[in-house]
Amino acid sequence: MNFVPATVAVPDAAELVVIAGERAVCDARGVLYFPEMDMLAVSDLHLEKGSSLARRGALVPPYDTIATLARLQEALDLYRPRIVVSLGDSFHDGEGATRLHPAFRERLEAMMAGRNWFWIAGNHDPDAPADLPGDTVRELAIGALLFRHEPSRIPVEGEIAGHLHPCARIVQRGRSVRRRCFASDGTRMVMPAFGAYTGSLNVLDRAYAGLFRRESLMAYMMGRDRVFAIAGSMLRPG
Repeated sequence: MNFVPATVAVPDAAELVVIAGERAVCDARGVLYFPEMDMLAVSDLHLEKGSSLARRGALVPPYDTIATLARLQEALDLYRPRIVVSLGDSFHDGEGATRLHPAFRERLEAMMAGRNWFWIAGNHDPDAPADLPGDTVRELAIGALLFRHEPSRIPVEGEIAGHLHPCARIVQRGRSVRRRCFASDGTRMVMPAFGAYTGSLNVLDRAYAGLFRRESLMAYMMGRDRVFAIAGSMLRPG
């Protein structure tokens, strides 16, 4: 892992990384915090996925939005960021914001109050969320970093993206462990999906082909109470 001076306070559930020269904290809650910019990034909330599935006849417990917002609130209370970037697919479909229960909308707006909040357009939610504050953009450049929903297929220094819902799998002492992860080679990062009802895709899948320098790939696997930095050479498909 890149050396980072000890002056940056890191919670027990987090791991410090450097992306294109910018220091960041990978938190086991699934958020990425940039201390020098006082900025927090989160990806693929997929709010109101449960209600979207219900409209299509797939009945699931309707608790995903409140569970996702509760975890997001916990991260915001911990880091108290001035800037929040939601990296696309914040809602599971274009009408998700209109289906928010008034209590959920009120809670989300309270989280946003007093912050610069950016909604990155995703493939599930290409338009601005209805009647919610914040700025909706296709991509966002801050410092040396470029935030967008889908990672570019050409090398981009400092890119922070989501969309692929990365996870990693390792096998130790005959035991297989598969967890969501932050995937990075030091020049770019793909963030894990944050939403309660989101799945995951192994970072060795061909969907990631060409995104990372294989010799530098690291998977920051999210455990229950901490993040584990795993070298790419230890990763297994599946």
